[in-house]
Amino acid sequence: MALVKYNNNSLSAITEASSLPTGTMTLIKEQTASADATISFVDGTSDVVLDNTYPIYLFKFINIHPATDQGVFQFNGSDDDSSHSYDVTKTTTFHEAYQGEDDSAQATQYKTGLDLAQSTGFQPLSGDCGNDNDQGLSGELWLFNPSDTTFVKHFLVKINFAHYANYTVVNYPAGYFNTTADITAIQFKYSTGNIDSGTFKLYGIKDS
Repeated sequence: MALVKYNNNSLSAITEASSLPTGTMTLIKEQTASADATISFVDGTSDVVLDNTYPIYLFKFINIHPATDQGVFQFNGSDDDSSHSYDVTKTTTFHEAYQGEDDSAQATQYKTGLDLAQSTGFQPLSGDCGNDNDQGLSGELWLFNPSDTTFVKHFLVKINFAHYANYTVVNYPAGYFNTTADITAIQFKYSTGNIDSGTFKLYGIKDS
């Protein structure tokens, strides 16, 4: 996937498709879950980069399967370079849209029970995910300027998951880490049980 920024002058200078520049999205790290309690991306560990190298970081979740039914997928950040305690203060919102497999119910709604107001707890990224063999979760999380020492650290999330009661659900959590300290690590987990399987990818995006 390539993200390229153009202006009118750069577009007018293009005479053939081969002259288009290459993309600026770089795969930093891929992790495959296998009955893991958590999946963490820690700057400077196991080839992970999560610093001022990139202004934007993108996490992708592919077929994340919970070991336990009705597990809520969630995440948190750390600004502690030594112990990496995942407890950064956050304020967030949480919107949802869903549709039942039998077409019996559909709605969009704000989920007051899944947002946070100045909380250090883990932020829910989904509702109650099913753990049937064919159920799971996929989506992405965008993190902006985690090493900025002036502003809070914004993030945007889009998740689609198979609800345990056979609904497709799209969740849109968003918010900010309310700190001017560096965010140096991100951790993902389910609220109950392990991450049975799935692929996590971290990308860096330059000059966006």
